[in-house]
Amino acid sequence: MAIQELHENENFSISLLCKIARIARSAYYKWLQRTPSENEKWNEEILAEIKRLNEKVDGIYGYRRITLNLNRILSKTINHKRVYRLMRTAGIQSVIRRKRKNYKPSTPQHVAENILNRDFHTEKPNEKWLTDITEMKYGASKKAYLSAILDLYDGSIVSYVLGTSNNNPLVFKTLDIALEANPGASPLFHSDRGFQYTSPAFKRKIGRAEMTQSMSRVGRCIDNGPMEGFWGTLKCEKYYLNKYDTFEELKKDIDEYIQFYNQQRLQKRLDGLSPLEYRSKAA
Repeated sequence: MAIQELHENENFSISLLCKIARIARSAYYKWLQRTPSENEKWNEEILAEIKRLNEKVDGIYGYRRITLNLNRILSKTINHKRVYRLMRTAGIQSVIRRKRKNYKPSTPQHVAENILNRDFHTEKPNEKWLTDITEMKYGASKKAYLSAILDLYDGSIVSYVLGTSNNNPLVFKTLDIALEANPGASPLFHSDRGFQYTSPAFKRKIGRAEMTQSMSRVGRCIDNGPMEGFWGTLKCEKYYLNKYDTFEELKKDIDEYIQFYNQQRLQKRLDGLSPLEYRSKAA
């Protein structure tokens, strides 16, 4: 009750608070001596777990993802509306925010057809891979570039490389790591029309791996929607919440977040599992 909290935390008098709330002091003291109902006790238990989770993930979870985690931890199934109500009452909300990506045109040397054509459905791991590069800043005005490959089956990050140059070696290394981690994989490989992906050297690497190359149409970022979605999630839940003075600080957070994303971040579309938990079921 608000009267109890204000009295204990702000040292306001009970008489004054009861007068403001227009209730008798006797009614307040009767409420104070009552035995909490089972429902109230359950709400207190849920709220304590919400606060623990919120602190653990630095406030990046909204009520839906909090609900997924609670239903794994607690003994009873909890409705997301109840979680939303408790979080709102306690003043707990997600801290994430979104930024729009700035696009830079490039002159392609080799262009592939948009074979993916926004068909993001897959039946098994390593059937369709998406890739892209995003820019991040650290220090006074220094830039870092994160290249990653995402498997559409479970949304897991198959491989990633953070570098200080947006160049062919960055992309080539990302692909090499993905192929080394998944021997024999020959997925449909989709990207935008960035100069790295349209280069003859990259086309040869794709050919040697016996993969089919697919590319987004000009100015259609939605053609690579799930990859763009991952960038938004990573930046909102980690990058935008911190300031990085050095490349090493940025890399440490990226490493930690992608490990968290793959192994611990539960997703409703994956039956409440993390990407790698869902992937292991397929195996």
